[in-house]
Amino acid sequence: MSDKALRLGTRRSKLAMAQSGQVADTVRRVTGRPVELVEITTYGDVSRENLSQIGGTGVFVTALRDALLKGEVDFAVHSLKDLPTTQPDELVLAAVPPREDPRDVIVARDGLKFTDLVASSPTRTARIGTGSPRRMAQLNAYARAHGLDIETVPIRGNVDTRIRYVRDGELDAVVLAAAGLNRIGRSDEVTDFLSVDTVLPAPGQGALAIECAAHDADLIAALGELDDPFTRVAVTAERSLLAALEAGCSAPVGALADLPPLSAPLERGDPQADMQTVKEMRLRGVVGTTDGTRMVQLSTTGPVPHTHDHAMALGRELASEMLAQGAAGLMGERAH
Repeated sequence: MSDKALRLGTRRSKLAMAQSGQVADTVRRVTGRPVELVEITTYGDVSRENLSQIGGTGVFVTALRDALLKGEVDFAVHSLKDLPTTQPDELVLAAVPPREDPRDVIVARDGLKFTDLVASSPTRTARIGTGSPRRMAQLNAYARAHGLDIETVPIRGNVDTRIRYVRDGELDAVVLAAAGLNRIGRSDEVTDFLSVDTVLPAPGQGALAIECAAHDADLIAALGELDDPFTRVAVTAERSLLAALEAGCSAPVGALADLPPLSAPLERGDPQADMQTVKEMRLRGVVGTTDGTRMVQLSTTGPVPHTHDHAMALGRELASEMLAQGAAGLMGERAH
């Protein structure tokens, strides 16, 4: 490969710039080449509509992919949960780096935890902001099951905007992804981590996708140095489930593939993270109505998939079981 600077396409948000900057640093070390960030505005960045109203699927991705196809950038970094499940033939996922913490978190007033937040509001409903139908469905289902009085309020905006709703007293709490706060150095603002037994994350949450042109074999090989085999098979299984449900990334679907039991996020270097020593992987999926009144939640455990096809099959099998229990009727209007 030449020593010419590689152009990395990224969204302009603080989070996107932070995670792309981290990838750029790693690519510089691996390739010995300079990497420059090329900021690209996506439709999802400028629209103020709820994601479920603008289609959700691809709204943060299409502009980056267009720049790749036009040769304006050499590779792009996406939040994997934003990526449509159908991969264009002209582009390839060259790497899926080690996953960050996949859990959702609460940033609440007065430093409160989720259950304390509700208990501390005896005379009114605890108002919790999120733009995700998936989070709404699971939080409302949990609240109904445990007699908690909450109202999930749809919101949009970057991390600062969402947390400001709490600081200004408009909301009692907001739900965010742990991975995003970790990457921008704001994990100290988290007041509670939501167990994956309470809220399953979005398929691929916490993982990044590094994408480039399918014809650039040298770049694919170089970027492949960043790939983490376990993360790739895990998110492949999760995204296969999402695709088999024919649901877009704005649908109320949660999924997580992990090593049972999930006691804590795996650390790099943890012997469990070695693909040769991991024997089983558990895949969990959930879909429900946003008011939490109806849910289908299932799981399966089997040998860790060692190929893309095996991971895809695991996701399809669980999706088939969920569809047999009525999952399709809980998703409302599907986003392809």
